[in-house]
Amino acid sequence: MRELNIFKKIKILIHFSVLLFLVIGCQKLPNYQFQKKPNILFAIADDQSFPYASAYGTTGVKTPAFDKVAKAGILFENAFVGAPQCSPSRAAILTGKNIWELEEAGTHASYFPKKFSVFTDLLENVGYKIGFTGKAWGPGNWKDAGWNQNPVGREFNSKSLEKVPASGIRLRDYFGNFVDFFSQKENEKPFFFWYGCHEPHRNYENGSGVNSGKNLSEVEIPSFLPNHELIQSDIADYTLEIEWFDLHLAKMIKFLEEKGELDNTIIVVTADNGMPFPSAKANLQEYGTHVPLAICWPKKISGNRVVEDLVALIDIAPTFLEIAKVNNPPQMSGKSLFNLLFSKDMDYRHRDYVLTGRERHTHARPDNLGYPARAIRTADYLYIRNFMPNSWPSGDPSPKRSKGYVKPKGLKSIEPGFNDIDNSPTKSFLIDQEKDYLKEYELAFSKRPFEQLYDIKRDPGCINNIAYELSYKMIKKELSSKLEELLKIQGDPRVLGYGDIFDSYPRISSMRDFSGFNERGEYNPEYLQLGQEKINK
Repeated sequence: MRELNIFKKIKILIHFSVLLFLVIGCQKLPNYQFQKKPNILFAIADDQSFPYASAYGTTGVKTPAFDKVAKAGILFENAFVGAPQCSPSRAAILTGKNIWELEEAGTHASYFPKKFSVFTDLLENVGYKIGFTGKAWGPGNWKDAGWNQNPVGREFNSKSLEKVPASGIRLRDYFGNFVDFFSQKENEKPFFFWYGCHEPHRNYENGSGVNSGKNLSEVEIPSFLPNHELIQSDIADYTLEIEWFDLHLAKMIKFLEEKGELDNTIIVVTADNGMPFPSAKANLQEYGTHVPLAICWPKKISGNRVVEDLVALIDIAPTFLEIAKVNNPPQMSGKSLFNLLFSKDMDYRHRDYVLTGRERHTHARPDNLGYPARAIRTADYLYIRNFMPNSWPSGDPSPKRSKGYVKPKGLKSIEPGFNDIDNSPTKSFLIDQEKDYLKEYELAFSKRPFEQLYDIKRDPGCINNIAYELSYKMIKKELSSKLEELLKIQGDPRVLGYGDIFDSYPRISSMRDFSGFNERGEYNPEYLQLGQEKINK
């Protein structure tokens, strides 16, 4: 496969608009350019890795709507989520903060504390009509945390379809719900709409990609997975659902054009984390955190641009607030993309690095423990620190059960183990064929050292850990020190000595029959006490 940075670069063409954009360099647009607040359509797929969009040159997937947004505006080659899991990633997007700054919201399927400001509320305060369809913030519990509605806004999910291309695709009519939302807004009022497609999240209908006419020879397989027909078919099923996400986006764009609203609408298309395959989703390696991103604003942002600068999706919140002229926004770790979107300075550099992290994903270990890790990504390298290297990164293997064992009612099965990885044909294949594909198996399931380092230009699939090679000693030291410094500044409990607090946070979603802490929706008292004791010190 052509890996992340090995596809043919799209030529950058800067179109000089008749509008007065920037006088020099990074100077902001004059105020009169923003007399009318823009609409915002935020389209976010569930589990779509970079580079799975046809604008990136990837074969086996066709995304004409994403490509249209990219051509009309900017295609980003290096965009990263805050976490490789749904709810913490979405919380980071909404708040503009890193997950270690968000308490319960920084872990998967817990609570979203009301004390954290979200950009949707702030947009609503300055006159925006707010709504969403599909998946908003979640999974988790926002009601008991003090919210009157999902932190994203008002729900529009009443419209359904009678038929979909495959059984794994939901019947939800995303486009119909968008039209419903649009019909309820006041004519002159700007809107923010969150199109949260449930696809391409598993489960997939096995063989649906091939049945739709996909050619397996065109399917691109990441280097950390075997090039096997079964996996080709699994990824074909995956790309079919990406195309479903894109289809509804295309309908929304056409509708806005027909209503005369497209020119004054910012469209952002991205994903919450990487693909649901081993060594991707729920991992800090590239395919877990590196996601597609395209942004356009017709008549305002110059089109046909490709940006290689590092950007983080926590940058989205301060960008929206700056463009919408929200006064006195809350403190955020994200950095507004304003200058990047409008700058004519080709030497402007948005970021030198991005930070990512993870805590608990699903219930995959005794005592509801997670796999805490943090990472720093530069243009050339990815450095990962695993705080509990003696734990299984993808969840514990399935425990041996006595003959006649009966699983307690109300609990999910532990089988086949390694439950931080979504169950799939690819996962089962690696477990069953361990001896034949030992390297790929170990990358997905085996324990990892305290430190990982990857040369992204040479090894975008994160196959070879060079953290302990002498020639990379200084690079590792520099990145490790920088990561440590930044995490301390941002108050990360994991580096300040009370990371146990993360393991005290409850899991709201379903649990498995592991020993130890199994109370759904309750705080883990042992780890809460440990965390509090360390805080008090």
